[in-house]
Amino acid sequence: MMQESPDPEEDETPTQSDRLSILSQEIQTLKRSSTNNSYEERVKRLSVAELNELLEEIETAIKDYSEELVQQLALRDELEFEKEVKNSFISVLIEVQNKQREHKETAKKKKKLKNGSPQNGKQERGHMPGTYLTTVIPYEKKNGPPSVEDLQTLTKILHAMKEDSEKVPSLLTDYILKGECAFQQAFCLILNELNLHTMFI
Repeated sequence: MMQESPDPEEDETPTQSDRLSILSQEIQTLKRSSTNNSYEERVKRLSVAELNELLEEIETAIKDYSEELVQQLALRDELEFEKEVKNSFISVLIEVQNKQREHKETAKKKKKLKNGSPQNGKQERGHMPGTYLTTVIPYEKKNGPPSVEDLQTLTKILHAMKEDSEKVPSLLTDYILKGECAFQQAFCLILNELNLHTMFI
């Protein structure tokens, strides 16, 4: 026989925030009553069992408030760190874009001077200035914003680009390979889920 579904009203249990709110209201009530010197009288009228129950409720509330405080502080630190990462990314991105514009203008001036003067045929050793500054970073647009980890990686690449560092190719390679690994892992998870689904059909 099928069991009757329980009454939703009977299953409703107060959440932690509800209990904290109720207790907060009770505390406010006690504070207001204490101004009329009735708080001590109320406590005196309580039995030992009622006092123990009240003490247990207060200790539970303190524990719940402490846990909530720790969670909120952890969330605050996480949000502050995320904000710092985003600000660093935006700052270095603007610096790179400004340098790219300067490099483009300088290259145009050099090209004009080069066309108007004879070439001596000498070439400087090493990479030409601005070689890594104009690097294009491949990025696959996702449903949501980039993660903090992705922003940190992109910021590191942008810093190397700003300095026209020879580390850019290796950083870029690591970034691309990491993205491919993540794609492969997601693809494998999808295949596993499909295999499990077909097993139960």
